[in-house]
Amino acid sequence: QDAFAAFHVDQVLVNKYLKPLQIGELAPDQPSVEPTKNKMLVEDFRELRAAVGKMGLLKPNQLFFFLHLAHILLLDAAAWLILFYFGTSFMPFIVSLVVLTISQVQASWLQHDLGHLSVFRQSKWNHLLHKFVMCHLMGASARWWTLLHSQHHAKPNCFQKDPDIDMHPFLFTLGKKLSVELGIKKTKYMPYNHQHKYFFITLPPLLFPTYFQYHTFYIAYTKRYWVDLAWMLTFYIRFFLTYGSLLEIKSLLAYYFLFRMLESSWFVWVSQMNHIPMDIYYDKNLDWVSTQLQATCNVEQSLFNDWFTGHLNFQIEHHLFPTMPRHNYWKVAPLVKSLCAKHGIEYQCKPLLTAFADIVHSLKNSGELWLDAYLHK
Repeated sequence: QDAFAAFHVDQVLVNKYLKPLQIGELAPDQPSVEPTKNKMLVEDFRELRAAVGKMGLLKPNQLFFFLHLAHILLLDAAAWLILFYFGTSFMPFIVSLVVLTISQVQASWLQHDLGHLSVFRQSKWNHLLHKFVMCHLMGASARWWTLLHSQHHAKPNCFQKDPDIDMHPFLFTLGKKLSVELGIKKTKYMPYNHQHKYFFITLPPLLFPTYFQYHTFYIAYTKRYWVDLAWMLTFYIRFFLTYGSLLEIKSLLAYYFLFRMLESSWFVWVSQMNHIPMDIYYDKNLDWVSTQLQATCNVEQSLFNDWFTGHLNFQIEHHLFPTMPRHNYWKVAPLVKSLCAKHGIEYQCKPLLTAFADIVHSLKNSGELWLDAYLHK
């Protein structure tokens, strides 16, 4: 089915593992598509996916990814060299901090590509370099990321199935319908009517240095991802040995926490601009295309936007074709837009700053809906 085709690069290989699980085939008189799914849309999308494969849009340009990795490594080295050559006074400290933050965020976009198996044709090379980038360069578990991110892609913005929206209802109330339901039930973990204000000082700066910092180690340990843990330790050994030789312990800890905060802020604003303003509710068992489109929107293309967001400004195309190399998103975008127009589905694309503002607006609207239901119903 569509989810299977979207996630697996080598479908012939994976099919070998599925044969023992086959229990039968549908009778000829049985419908192949459930009533909740758009049969015509499903058929048109499968034709589009076949055309995309024939056009070679699923084949990676490895020079693109090599240059991307090279600029990450250069920035990573430059961050330390700035402190080494110019000292640890205020200005070199800040410049080094910014350079390392850029390197880390760009590494997060690259590990995302590797996790989706879109850099090499052979999965084993994607997995190997994924561990190097995610575990060694960033200090987090590659398998932890794959576990959570695969669930997100399977059911984006579906409450209780997408781990990316697990912040509802404990920290924020998300989505119009869920917010009203929460208000009717008189549930209040936080002052949700002010969530568009406290968002700025909670999720963006603190997601990485608090929750992710703990959660990646917790999952790696409890699920016995020993290889990942070993790779992750190399990041901390390298970081504290190299920067510890230049900075005193207080400055070193401040440096670490600050670059994690900056990295977290960049990541959260980019990753949430495509999802939080969209429909968030329980799983409605829609077809693959409808499920992805109702949960995603795009941001306008430019050289800066492509670099700044790791091509996640093409979130619609990424969710429909998660194994597609990101440098090809712009090529398939007109075809996806035409598919949406044919079936009367909105294809949202907005400026970068508008996308950021929509995060805040959607949080404000959700908070107001919760308060109204909480007080009056």
